[in-house]
Amino acid sequence: MLHDFELAKKRIRLWQRIGESYEHVLMKALGFALFVEEFPMLEIETKVDLRYKPDLVARGEEANNFLFWGEAGANSVRKTKWLLKHARVERLVLFKIAINEVQFVKQLREEIPLKYRTGGKLILINFKGEIKHLTVTKQIEKVSKDWFREIQI
Repeated sequence: MLHDFELAKKRIRLWQRIGESYEHVLMKALGFALFVEEFPMLEIETKVDLRYKPDLVARGEEANNFLFWGEAGANSVRKTKWLLKHARVERLVLFKIAINEVQFVKQLREEIPLKYRTGGKLILINFKGEIKHLTVTKQIEKVSKDWFREIQI
């Protein structure tokens, strides 16, 4: 199914694949709207010739240097740790909807050594449970700060 969004004054069309939830598509759209101003070269679901494919990515001058990597929805701690350790990611943002932040952050801090997450390198964006209703028009010029909590891990 094709979803037509207006994000930060740009028309973005995102496909919802079979088995993919609308919430996953929405998190990619919201992540794009949140970070495209800071990372104008931000792309959605672009292959990067690594073990994993990002939901959102902004590359540096070198193709294998990632200024921004965004993961929406379910992803393992193992994947997060691998990206921080091996992928030359400067900022890794995990997008979630209404998760138990305390438990999730605690788990990440316990399982990923501090040296891989210092300097704001790992961030959680946890959207409110009613985010679908807040964005029903798909016209998102700017993501309101009261739609999510941001936690540096």
